[in-house]
Amino acid sequence: MTVSGPSLLGTYLERRYRVDAPIARGGMSTVYRGLDTRLDRPVAIKVMDPQFAGDPEFVRRFEFEARAVARLNHPGLVAVHDHGRDGDHAFLVMELVEGGTLRELLRERGPMPPHAAVAVLQPVLDALAVAHRAGLVHRDVKPENVLISDDGEVKIADFGLVRAVAAATTTSASVILGTAAYLSPEQVSTGTADARSDVYSAGVLLFEVLTGRTPFDGDTSLSIAYQRVENDVPAPGSVVPGVPRHLDAVVRDATRRAPADRFRDAGTMGDALRSVTATLGLPSYRVPAPARSAEHLSAETLHAPRPYAPQAPRSPDTAIVAVPAASIGSPSPTQHTKMVTAAERRDPPAEASGRGVFAYPDYEADRRRSRRVALIWLAILVVAALVLGTVGWWAGSGRFTAVPAVDGLDRTSAVSAIEAADLTATVEGRWSDDAPVDRLLGTDPSAGSRVERGGTVALLVSQGRPAVPDVVPGASPDEMTAALEDRTFVAVDGGEAFSSSADRGDVAALDPAPGTVLPVGSEVRVVTSKGAPPVDVPDVRGRSEQDARAELDRVGITVAAVEEVFDADVDRGSVVATDPAAGTGVTAGSSVTLRVSTAVPVPSMLGRTVGSAREELERLGLDVRVRQVTRTDRSLVISQTPGPSERIAPGGTVTLVSLP
Repeated sequence: MTVSGPSLLGTYLERRYRVDAPIARGGMSTVYRGLDTRLDRPVAIKVMDPQFAGDPEFVRRFEFEARAVARLNHPGLVAVHDHGRDGDHAFLVMELVEGGTLRELLRERGPMPPHAAVAVLQPVLDALAVAHRAGLVHRDVKPENVLISDDGEVKIADFGLVRAVAAATTTSASVILGTAAYLSPEQVSTGTADARSDVYSAGVLLFEVLTGRTPFDGDTSLSIAYQRVENDVPAPGSVVPGVPRHLDAVVRDATRRAPADRFRDAGTMGDALRSVTATLGLPSYRVPAPARSAEHLSAETLHAPRPYAPQAPRSPDTAIVAVPAASIGSPSPTQHTKMVTAAERRDPPAEASGRGVFAYPDYEADRRRSRRVALIWLAILVVAALVLGTVGWWAGSGRFTAVPAVDGLDRTSAVSAIEAADLTATVEGRWSDDAPVDRLLGTDPSAGSRVERGGTVALLVSQGRPAVPDVVPGASPDEMTAALEDRTFVAVDGGEAFSSSADRGDVAALDPAPGTVLPVGSEVRVVTSKGAPPVDVPDVRGRSEQDARAELDRVGITVAAVEEVFDADVDRGSVVATDPAAGTGVTAGSSVTLRVSTAVPVPSMLGRTVGSAREELERLGLDVRVRQVTRTDRSLVISQTPGPSERIAPGGTVTLVSLP
């Protein structure tokens, strides 16, 4: 990190603001971490370069802009506490945002999914809207001026500094003020700026947050700046597949080259972004602060302990003396200090004692040997680092991929986006009160999650509102509860009721009834059967078999069998009795045996010819005997046995008497 003015560290500005540690340097100023000693609170101190501080017009404009921004009050604006001038230093005292910049976050994490991008841009636009309503224009909206606190708050800083520098007589008229990658076309061509210029820069900022790059690049800042005069900003979705077309439209409308075609101010753009959030159903998101930000590093520097320098141990026999280097055979004329023990000082030199010249170590050979060992160890470390790096990359991120965002896509496009990320797509239904049937609700795992390559991602598709399921015959309450929970319903005890169709303990009915469409999470009462209800066998004597069956079925009794019996009192085909008998108490669902009469009522044959009477009686299945004087079928019947309306068994005999 490069900073200017290191002599300021530890000094006090206006005898109130202590300069503690540098945070970052920009093109016009250096930002320090400091302390307001009067209020005992940490602050950020922006100290302008001396070339500007010496310009009266700059100082006038600088103070004017500082007062204007200080009047604004919004959580998305970095608060301005004070401004002043101390000698050659013009400075601004601001709220200290403990965290980092959006630029640092993008470097750490890369492009953001739609819900995270909206979470960054919405507070920036809301803060700019407050400034625009007050008649202020930022003129330099860029990631470096968007601050993210450790608590997830997003704020924008540096209001008015560009305008103050533009007023300075030290600024060349040929210089384009602002950051080339974010300037609006009118700032490049005419140098003018209004609220719509900030809207253009915010649109470029949204493009970069979604894609991880700026829309234009070039060899120089001027070439980058002038590209936007002739070219439109591309849609983020053309750079990163999967960006919802709604966000493409916001970027397009914010970065139109003609100012009149853009959103009129940041408030209008913020309303459009809120509408997109509601349309896509984007979740809320807490923007994380960058982990290794310049602000964090400055805090670590400020609180780091002083390094400990260990001293060589000394004994009573040790002293430090200065010995000329020439006296120990050093070719250098430099005077060195050598540690000599008292025992060494007492011994005479080798030449004086005549014991021969002292043999000094071969330092050159030792250095060559040390270099070889060092090279060997360096090679080992490089190979180990490559192996560990490869293994770590594969274990950490190489075998993982991020789940793409599918908001705003149809099912086919969403499947293609997931497969393009080396993942397998499946489709799972989800009940929903609001989303129409077949609309995509998201993914499981959610967008941005890291998943092993080749893993499975479920596309969540709306099934609309759930309907109460049918009651499966023989279903237990636990089975019915599980079926209801599969449709998001909450099963509650509906008590017991008699049921002819469900055994005791099984589910007899649901309330509301099966097929009823309900909101997600509604309660459904489960009614348990306490068996068939008690009923009495009805009296169906004398009724036809069909009528008797209908009456028995009405009370829940079925006919198990039909027996034919002769009963002289009941016509053929009518019920004689039931088994069990009428009035017997049984349970619904029981069965009975019907006894049906076979008795044949004898019709009156008196006055009919013998031939006609015989034909009628034989048709009824009866045997006919005729007593007559003359054997002829034309004689008339004068009497019969059995008599008319009497009942006889099938095949019984009827005797006719005729004359002549």
